[in-house]
Amino acid sequence: MSAELIAVYKDEQIIDLESAKVLGLSDGIKALNGTEPIYFDDSPLALEVIRHSCAHLLAQSLKALYPDAKFFVGPVVEEGFYYDFKTASKISEEDLPKIEAKMKEFAKLKLAITKEVLTREQALERFKGDELKHAVMSKISGDKFGVYQQGEFEDLCKGPHLPNTRFLNHFKLTKLAGAYLGGDENNEMLIRIYGIAFATKEGLKDYLFQIEEAKKRDHRKLGMELGLFSFDDEIGAGLPLWLPKGARLRKRIEDLLSKALLLRGYEPVKGPEILKSDVWKISGHYDNYKENMYFTTIDEQEYGIKPMNCVGHIKVYQSALHSYRDLPLRFYEYGVVHRHEKSGVLHGLLRVREFTQDDAHIFCSFEQIQSEVSAILDFTHKIMQAFDFSYEMELSTRPAKSIGDDKVWEKTTNALKEALKEHRIDYKIDEGGGAFYGPKIDIKITDALKRKWQCGTIQVDMNLPERFKLAFTNEHNHAEQPVMIHRAILGSFERFIAILSEHFGGNFPFFVAPTQIALIPINEEHHVFALKLKEALKKCDIFVEVLDKNDSLNKKVRLAEKQKIPMILVLGNEEVETEILSIRDREKQAQYKMPLKEFLNMVESKMQEVSF
Repeated sequence: MSAELIAVYKDEQIIDLESAKVLGLSDGIKALNGTEPIYFDDSPLALEVIRHSCAHLLAQSLKALYPDAKFFVGPVVEEGFYYDFKTASKISEEDLPKIEAKMKEFAKLKLAITKEVLTREQALERFKGDELKHAVMSKISGDKFGVYQQGEFEDLCKGPHLPNTRFLNHFKLTKLAGAYLGGDENNEMLIRIYGIAFATKEGLKDYLFQIEEAKKRDHRKLGMELGLFSFDDEIGAGLPLWLPKGARLRKRIEDLLSKALLLRGYEPVKGPEILKSDVWKISGHYDNYKENMYFTTIDEQEYGIKPMNCVGHIKVYQSALHSYRDLPLRFYEYGVVHRHEKSGVLHGLLRVREFTQDDAHIFCSFEQIQSEVSAILDFTHKIMQAFDFSYEMELSTRPAKSIGDDKVWEKTTNALKEALKEHRIDYKIDEGGGAFYGPKIDIKITDALKRKWQCGTIQVDMNLPERFKLAFTNEHNHAEQPVMIHRAILGSFERFIAILSEHFGGNFPFFVAPTQIALIPINEEHHVFALKLKEALKKCDIFVEVLDKNDSLNKKVRLAEKQKIPMILVLGNEEVETEILSIRDREKQAQYKMPLKEFLNMVESKMQEVSF
């Protein structure tokens, strides 16, 4: 079955076998010229067809089990597929195995999946009395609607689909959630069931293993177990509390970044967290981003709490006159920002209402764009390499709704392309995906579980310099407008630490571990030596803890291992008398002995191994 043709790819569209018939191609799908064949396998295009068909198999099974069920949409998404529906029956996670079993029954019937095309009038008549289908049709323009049928089940859909349910053997329903109709919280709540599907048994097995591994690595679980951060209902949702260990981890990353930024010619700046609404009106945030901001009134003047740091950095730029000799000016700030996120989208540290960006803004001339972006790409590579992340870049070009001259857009976009080319970076192009004020490069990292995360971004901005009338004196003594480059590599410390926690499963590398060394004195008489060693390690800038509770030695060691501490030193009579230390090294997965002085030199050296 793996060699069977199921669809083709043409003009950035998947065309399934049924659509080819509907198009009236005499020789079926083979009559389409300039196409890329899609075979039944676990390739991305094939999985889109498989998962779309599995969504319909889910809906068919739901209809059989709950005859009053009505369906909204069932798209393919990054995590598989889902279907939104409603029924008078109460459905919970416990019902998923029963629904899955019904899906397997229908798959084994080897039902042909056929397609017909209806006019709007015919479709409205076919689905009369189904308000959800009418809601779907109201969002679609034109007069042609595809309807796919398998057995007694039919649904409005544009496809693509497999030719038969016999292909659907390796799938799993993964979770149940609520979803507002059309994503609008003013509408009724529907039930959403998620699922995953593959062509092969191995594909599904690998995915399910990843899901289980992801549960173990969930940063919310690790954050609680390792004492990194917490949330408190009395404080408010989406507002993280950084506990000492989490704050140590965060500080280490901040310190490494700060050192690298200063060496790369960045200047630290800091803007206020609340600014008069007047500046948010100039920037455009008041008109275009107001619903995501918090506002307050002071002395009858409205202020907005900043959702980003760019306006403050613009004001820093405006605090002095500048000439071409001053450029580029590079400002950085670990700026705390607030955004009015809805409760339903909050998710641990990945989506919060208060977070800190590793933010920087570069003010430069047009001629300096390429060299500045090139330097950022180099910086990015060093950071990703230090944390063992693979990554990819995506260049987003001018959208339909945008401002500025075509030639300026072309020049800035080419500068980004040349910088990527200079570093021999293969990149994808998102046509029309740029911001309205300029092109951008998005940085997407891949973690240990091969999940992709959007983190950093590099955005060229011609809009804000124009709105705030920024200028510098060029070499001809004329006023010229600078370009503003928005740059964040980690994105936010909250999000990056969440990803980092899951990437390493809490087993952070030595250079950023919140506790790097645990000292375990066997008895009370060894405690003085432990404190002395702790002070020596602190002078090497090491985060160290003495585990001196009245527990057994084995319990102390187990506790240190559960805390995922990279090095554990057990201190007894021999260690105190000889100053030769017994070391349990997680990274080397070994136990060894080392003289005290040599050990201090080793850990000091380890702290110098990583730099950005």
